[in-house]
Amino acid sequence: MKDGRAYLTLQNGKQFEGYRFGAEGEISGELVFTTGMTGYIETLTDPSYFGQIVTQTFPLIGNYGMIAADEESKKPWVSAYIVREKCDAPSNFRCGGTLDGYLKDNGIVGLYGIDTRELTKIVREAGVMNAGITDKPIKNTDELNGYSVKNAVRSVTCSEPEFYGDENGLKVVVWDFGAKDNIVRELVKRGCYCIKVPAFYTAEQISSLNPDGLMLTNGPGDPAENVEIIENIKKLAGKYPTFGICLGHQLFALAMNGITKKMKYGHRGANQPVKNLNSGRVYISSQNHGYEVVSSSVKFGSLSYINANDGTCEGFDYPFLNTFTVQFHPEACGGPQDTSFLFDRFIGIIKGGKFNA
Repeated sequence: MKDGRAYLTLQNGKQFEGYRFGAEGEISGELVFTTGMTGYIETLTDPSYFGQIVTQTFPLIGNYGMIAADEESKKPWVSAYIVREKCDAPSNFRCGGTLDGYLKDNGIVGLYGIDTRELTKIVREAGVMNAGITDKPIKNTDELNGYSVKNAVRSVTCSEPEFYGDENGLKVVVWDFGAKDNIVRELVKRGCYCIKVPAFYTAEQISSLNPDGLMLTNGPGDPAENVEIIENIKKLAGKYPTFGICLGHQLFALAMNGITKKMKYGHRGANQPVKNLNSGRVYISSQNHGYEVVSSSVKFGSLSYINANDGTCEGFDYPFLNTFTVQFHPEACGGPQDTSFLFDRFIGIIKGGKFNA
């Protein structure tokens, strides 16, 4: 028996009829797609998807169920979730429940039974746009035009400091702009003592923790919206060895007087090729972002990585500041681990700084 009907209406007026799963309700959001064949648990719980209706391009989702140990945060952050076909009978020895049950438990609206290939083609051609999931078709799309993702970082950051790892290890302050848990796991695995602090922490508060290194994490929304954070990064630049990932990469570039801009449909998935400009080697990376750093706008660093598909900025080195940043996710879980060595590079910079102090 089919679930209840629901309608997806795009900002350009295009409509799709599908079936509900997950939680009841109507929702608006920014419609994006992700190309991962696996990793849907990580996608649902990645804070970088805050405010977005996420479409999976791979047709069958939910076949290995929900696994708490694979979650990247304490809750899902997507506004709604769209799949071609949902699996109600997952098979995996680690499975702790179904996708449908998880969305119901967490109040996330789901939609299945629509042509996600056609939907993805529309977004690729027209670009990211707003959309709504409703019980009846939306006749006037003007109500979708006013939606925008606002106060994203403050909505997803931790509310107070959190502590992980061995207190005798290298002390790394993890500045939480919407951090995936695997960033902390990768640092702890390498012997670090991580203090995760809220995004609204000031430069002075971070300095008072006397860190050995500073991690600028991923997160959602328009990077240029975070004016106060950018000013605090300026104050800290060069004081501590620093590693920036995704939004952290963008925010550091803005602190260096760079420019960011919104991409047509962004990079979301586990198959993005990035080229190291020094070695010429190409790595396959996991990514989730809708904004890019304009390479030519950053005057105080050297471009280190580019996207092998479209040539966009994927990384910068700032040697004189003991800092490097990347747009992709080296901590990828549910995705390729080609670039996990960047955490080792970060540890090496920290130890070099300590030894040379």
